Amino acid sequence: MAYQKLQVGRAAPVTPSDTARIPDISGGVNNGCVLYVGGAGNLKVETIGGDEVTFVGINTGAFIPVQVVKVFSTGTSATNILALW
Repeated sequence: MAYQKLQVGRAAPVTPSDTARIPDISGGVNNGCVLYVGGAGNLKVETIGGDEVTFVGINTGAFIPVQVVKVFSTGTSATNILALW
């Protein structure tokens, strides 16, 4: 069975917002990042494809291997979220 090893070079804390996208770590445009969730809860995101989805019941310490551009404050109860590039 094949598996994908998650390797990142940069990381930054995410402030959930219903309007603002996750900024790129270098100040440019975020073209998608994966997420680490440090505190359990629900996580509502917008993907790079423009889909709005809610991951329900995310556990503490989970990685979300979906390319994300926004974490919504409404619908998100998970905490200590990190963007990983």
